[in-house]
Amino acid sequence: MKYEPLIANNYYHIFNQGNNKEDIFIEEMNYTYFLELLNKYIYPIATILSYCLLKNHFHLLVQIKNIPEENQASKAFSNFFNSYAKSINKKYNRTGSLFRDRFKRIKIAEEGYLKKLIVYINLNPIHHGFTSNLNEYKHSSFLALMSNKTTLLQRDEVIQLFDDKENFKYYLESKKLELDEKLKLLTLE
Repeated sequence: MKYEPLIANNYYHIFNQGNNKEDIFIEEMNYTYFLELLNKYIYPIATILSYCLLKNHFHLLVQIKNIPEENQASKAFSNFFNSYAKSINKKYNRTGSLFRDRFKRIKIAEEGYLKKLIVYINLNPIHHGFTSNLNEYKHSSFLALMSNKTTLLQRDEVIQLFDDKENFKYYLESKKLELDEKLKLLTLE
């Protein structure tokens, strides 16, 4: 299967899940290590707008930087995921593929879709039942986006898409309410 190349100055939704839907984050320190590797391999070639790490899958929203070498971005992502998989395999005495397939990527061309994707990624812990309160989930970009502390995330760019932090929180809350209503309907059936 041919994969879309990662082209400079474009936004991409990067995601994958564990092979056979197995966990890719076994314990707390794995989340931290994944983010350390993200900083090492991906930050030099892409800006990061949002992310969410769940036990068996992850979502990243990035914009590829203007880098001189063709395929440098794809190589960086490949090195990132290979490094993480090798460390997990070694630490937990496992063999075989950690991830289901090569990482998936969707190019984001419209601002409306970009905003929806930011909301989707940041609401993912609620959607999958890990929390009902984003302030309690520490493995997504939400807390960094709401904070004033230094971050490598493109916080200002994300917040400007929604005008300000309050409007961003309002937008997330309204989408959360939609999710809650859908879940209620499912449980009543």
